[in-house]
Amino acid sequence: MSFSGVVGQDSAVTVLERSLAAHRVAHAYLFTGIEGCGKRTTALAFIEAIFCGRAEGCGSCPSCRKMASGQHPDLHLVEPDGAFIKIDQIRELQRQLALRPYEAPRKGCIIEAADRLHPAAANALLKTLEEPPGNAVLILLSPNPAGVLPTIISRCQQLRFASLPQETVERLVLAGGVEQEAARVAASLSEGSMAKALEIVNGAALEERARFIETVCSLSVNDAGRIFAFSEAFDKQKDKAAGMLDMLQSFLRDVLLRLGGSPEIVNCDLAPLVEQVAGHNSLDEVMGKIGTVTTMQQALQRNVNPRLAMETLVMRLANT
Repeated sequence: MSFSGVVGQDSAVTVLERSLAAHRVAHAYLFTGIEGCGKRTTALAFIEAIFCGRAEGCGSCPSCRKMASGQHPDLHLVEPDGAFIKIDQIRELQRQLALRPYEAPRKGCIIEAADRLHPAAANALLKTLEEPPGNAVLILLSPNPAGVLPTIISRCQQLRFASLPQETVERLVLAGGVEQEAARVAASLSEGSMAKALEIVNGAALEERARFIETVCSLSVNDAGRIFAFSEAFDKQKDKAAGMLDMLQSFLRDVLLRLGGSPEIVNCDLAPLVEQVAGHNSLDEVMGKIGTVTTMQQALQRNVNPRLAMETLVMRLANT
């Protein structure tokens, strides 16, 4: 993957290209930005250029072909093993980096989700970041820099990756053969993440979202059986519940926009339902519903049982 394959991150790419041209590549970088905005793609393109010895990977030399296949012996990838990146993973990385490069002029390492380094692993990594063995280049990726140890951040050159423009996400999704309306909705719900947009269009996310929002809007406090059955589906499904709450929040913002007279809404495929909810709720009532969803989102972040959170959500929304 060369820099030409990186979309929507011209600023970050320019910084890296200049460092290559000036032969001033830092020993450690921290790429931050939401999931799916191009951090990993850019990191691979940067290491490919370093290994290739050009301003941009040529794509045809043995080194570039091995990078493209993910089989380069001097590239090391570290990802969370379960909830964390563990100290044994960092020790193995240190062992690998202590060896001479097999083919490339230096070794390259990409650490995914650096905010999920176990404290012991993070402390073990500090020495390596300070004095990388064998002139290695380490690139840490994180959607949540606040979760990265300040001492690690201080040892890295930071590059901030912007969320992708909605038009860019829509264009890329369309290029994959997705229908226009699905691409537009996925792009509008993606929050600038290509990965999230693809997840939406490649699965049943749009249909599931529509069913979820329609159910939430139709439930009444008198529907105890339906409420319990509805919340049961989220038992031990924290990520699923969080995703649905994000989509519900987006829907309610659209209702707010309609009440304010704006014709521009994100959930264009649910326009009739947006109009219906807007017709039965005042501005203050919708603001109250948005506040309820926000409260439940915060509760999930504090590890409240997702089933209980969804049950509470529906009960509160039915009373507002």
